[in-house]
Amino acid sequence: QVQLVESGGGLVQAGGSLRLSCAASGRTFSSSAMAWFRQAPGKDREFVAAVSWSGDSTYLDSVKGRFTISRDNANNTMWLQMSTLRPEDTAVYYCATRLIRILSTRQRDYDYWGQGTQVTVSS
Repeated sequence: QVQLVESGGGLVQAGGSLRLSCAASGRTFSSSAMAWFRQAPGKDREFVAAVSWSGDSTYLDSVKGRFTISRDNANNTMWLQMSTLRPEDTAVYYCATRLIRILSTRQRDYDYWGQGTQVTVSS
């Protein structure tokens, strides 16, 4: 059974940093695209960043230059390094993976999801 477990969320002041981790199990993910999404209170879940099996990445415009997505295929782990955090980054962050290697920004393209980790940025 495929399982994704996020960790690393917490409370941080504006301008601070956090590193989220996503541990995947249940199958080999080296050939799968992976992504981070987030959902703020009262808002729809939105795409944040995605990484292909080969390391190509894409980002939401508002996080470009502040967030970095990376992965370790050998250990089925993905990270999201978040810097210069803003209050508007406050959300539950979810990791997701799909069964094919090409990255996507669309939620419906992802097959498996974690339970989420809360990130709160205070002003």
